[in-house]
Amino acid sequence: MAGGKKKILFRFLITILGVIVVASAIGGYMFWKAVYKNNIAVPEGQANYLFVKTGSSYDDLLDELSASTYLENIKTFDWLAKRKNLPNHIYPGRYQIKAGMNNDKLIDMFRSGAQSPLNVTFNNMRTLEQLAGRIAMQIEPDSIMLMREFTNSENYPEDYFNPKTYQSVFIPNTYEFYWNTTAHGFIKRMNQEYEKFWNESRTGKAKQLKLSPAEVSIVASIVDKETNQNDEKDRIAGVYLNRLEDGWKLQADPTAVYAFYLENDSLLHRVYRKHTKIDSPYNTYIHKGLPPGPICIPSISGIDAVLNAEKHQYMYFVAKADGSGYHQFSRTYKQHKEYARQLHKELNKRKNNS
Repeated sequence: MAGGKKKILFRFLITILGVIVVASAIGGYMFWKAVYKNNIAVPEGQANYLFVKTGSSYDDLLDELSASTYLENIKTFDWLAKRKNLPNHIYPGRYQIKAGMNNDKLIDMFRSGAQSPLNVTFNNMRTLEQLAGRIAMQIEPDSIMLMREFTNSENYPEDYFNPKTYQSVFIPNTYEFYWNTTAHGFIKRMNQEYEKFWNESRTGKAKQLKLSPAEVSIVASIVDKETNQNDEKDRIAGVYLNRLEDGWKLQADPTAVYAFYLENDSLLHRVYRKHTKIDSPYNTYIHKGLPPGPICIPSISGIDAVLNAEKHQYMYFVAKADGSGYHQFSRTYKQHKEYARQLHKELNKRKNNS
């Protein structure tokens, strides 16, 4: 009997040991699956991003991951994430999800806040409201938050700007940002970029023109709205600088267009005499000198065209009748009238044929 009991006990122990070995093997497999197995269901080479909003909780992150369908198995991710204390290390941002990532790498990325930067681009903006809308499409703050910072005088050096010239601080370009940059962080960065842009060379050229950087931006905004041809901007800038120097009214059509826009929230496609009579401080047909602020956010090419304006004696210009987008330049009003007659004849012809 003693020998039989020993055999039974031995078999029982062997069975228990077998169960433990099997359970350990299953547990080991599950651990491997949770940690090392590829768990990302995205195509190779495709850029995929998960956006974690400011103030998000771990449950919010799980919801975003579930909705994204990036993970093949959300349960293995959750199992490992809790063991690596991810719920207490949630950081907002834009995270790149790459093919071949496993849960371990994904969790470490979230835990460390290793988000991917993005390029924020803006150009051809007429107003700060339009700029806020464009930027809100690229980073986390909405347009209301951005406008609150754009119009806060405390965000600008008081020696440089006033509410009419705040647009001057925004230099159109492509900048690298993190997605969760705050509205205040964005305007702070724009101030830094402005200071870098207006280096000693550019400020020196502005002084030679007897203009402040903000005034250069005002002229540049008019030049930008006169032509899309960058190789012509320095000549147009020269015309306006000649008029300023001789004490003429600028009589710039884009300022009449802007005055109309401020009153009607719509743009003109052709300026008529009645539009040049709009009573607005921005209308340079009525008021001598520069408008109180830019009529758009000027481009780098526009600013540099003013700073490097062509020196000539032209006082007039009008669009060429050939529709090329270029202009005819004149020293005399008589020649200007002839070029203008050619243009109006062609425009009327096109209108009648349409």
